[in-house]
Amino acid sequence: MAVVKREEISVSTSSRNEFVDITDKVTSVVRESGVKDGYVLLYVPHTTAAVTINENYDPSVKRDILDKLSELVPPNAGYAHTEGNADSHIKSSIIGVTKFIPVMDGRIQLGRWQGIFFCEFDGPRSRRLLVGVIE
Repeated sequence: MAVVKREEISVSTSSRNEFVDITDKVTSVVRESGVKDGYVLLYVPHTTAAVTINENYDPSVKRDILDKLSELVPPNAGYAHTEGNADSHIKSSIIGVTKFIPVMDGRIQLGRWQGIFFCEFDGPRSRRLLVGVIE
């Protein structure tokens, strides 16, 4: 296995908690790599953001996930980390900062309703996502 292409995707967020669909951007990086069969590795180098794969057809799914995360991990709930973003760190840890997705016949192998989302938990901010296409 060898990394064929590395790229950094810029993501601008506009809310404190937000899912940004980055499927098209990641798909473009894979297409440009020319890799027919391999993997794409996604990595978020931030402690208050994450990356996930979930339904991108019905926008209420994103809202439901964000609402449930806020219910489970509310802001300002007496955390020891007093910078005001402890909930953001916890949400990032729950969702995770990496995804590893198969590429077959030059295409990312997502399910029919799946999309790739950059997850912002401490925005709005300018963020980045590191992408590696592996053959």
